[in-house]
Amino acid sequence: MRISLLSSICYTLFFAVSSTHAQAPAGERSLTSDEVVARSGVPASAVAAVVNDTVVTTYDVRQRMRLMLMSAGGQIPREALPQLQAQALRDLVEEKLKLQETARYDLEVTDEEIEQELTMIAAQSNLNLGQLVEALEATGVSVNTLRSQIRTQIGWPQLVQGRYRDRIRVSDDEIEQTLDRMREDVSSEQFLVSEICIPVDNPSQAQQFYEGSLQLIEQMRRGVPFTVVAQQFSACTTAAVGGDLGWVRAGELPQEIDSAIRELPVGAVTNPIPSDGAFMIMAVRDKREAVVRGEPSFTLAYAAADASMGGNAARAALDGLGSAEICSGRSLRLDLGEGVGYSLLENVTLDQIDDRFRPFVEDLSREDQSAVIEADGAYHSVYVCDKDEGLGLPSRDAIENRIFTRQLSRISQQYLRDVERNSMVDIREENIRQPNG
Repeated sequence: MRISLLSSICYTLFFAVSSTHAQAPAGERSLTSDEVVARSGVPASAVAAVVNDTVVTTYDVRQRMRLMLMSAGGQIPREALPQLQAQALRDLVEEKLKLQETARYDLEVTDEEIEQELTMIAAQSNLNLGQLVEALEATGVSVNTLRSQIRTQIGWPQLVQGRYRDRIRVSDDEIEQTLDRMREDVSSEQFLVSEICIPVDNPSQAQQFYEGSLQLIEQMRRGVPFTVVAQQFSACTTAAVGGDLGWVRAGELPQEIDSAIRELPVGAVTNPIPSDGAFMIMAVRDKREAVVRGEPSFTLAYAAADASMGGNAARAALDGLGSAEICSGRSLRLDLGEGVGYSLLENVTLDQIDDRFRPFVEDLSREDQSAVIEADGAYHSVYVCDKDEGLGLPSRDAIENRIFTRQLSRISQQYLRDVERNSMVDIREENIRQPNG
């Protein structure tokens, strides 16, 4: 898994170019980027923190604050300044820890990879690389600040996945349980949601984390945008895009979260919800009716044996279709016998299937195989790799990937906490003063 910066940076650039004002509490003027840095109390050049044997400078902190401000349209409410400053420093410390850990395992992110990512970011914003650099410099951000962030964003997920992905097992039961919940609620609404994850590393500190979560909600009530809070404080992978989880269907999220968002009006935010070792804050941005049942579609493994093989030999060969790994998209093992052709047919609807074969396919479910059909000088059979029932449900692969990503994200958070506990982190508070009013 590679967590790309594309979405967050494109979002950032759009608002940096298109917005002149971010949402602020009524009657209060937001602070611009220059005002934020001036009021932050962060000196231009000093040591902000020492992470093992690596220094985070106050220049780094000021640069990161400017980069974070771009996601708020270049301005934020005054009361968000302490959180912005604290989170900028926290992010930089964590990046140093991640970079040191990836170096310990000799995992290298090349300059070429970083430049490719920068080029993609620019292209997504209809810019070339030179124009991207100019857009950053216009807000006082050095492109090297972004390069450093990209290096961590590429390397850390690679390290975590390389070390821990084999420990993650997404079972068929987990996928089926998710699908069953979604089928049961298929007539319910769908929700456009955002999330903030506050992990509770130590259960004895749960009350402290809960109260901290309530403080974040209070900040939002006073006008700080949900996206800004998510980018600063959320531990979810969605933090990079302001907590945007996209459209979810009833039954798709854990039950305690699903129940909460069903009752929430559009534009509202939940109280902190205990869920799987974290407090979750959810925002419902929109609702819509579920997709109306439509025509089923299939992903089929298809094979045909020449009639010259004879019926018994052809049937024996085609019986191996279900175990031939064609559904994975990898090359089919050549164990069906000479003279047997095959292919993977994706997103096939019943009206696209030959009339002679349709009755043998329409009632099949996932992992069913059709009877062997003789036609046009060959014997034919299909195996159902996947079936979209026409309910607008995501594929099994999509559900598996979401479960896998969430589990890997939790491992990543714990891994980073373990690295931090075994490191020396010295915050130079005398150089990171409280922001000026």
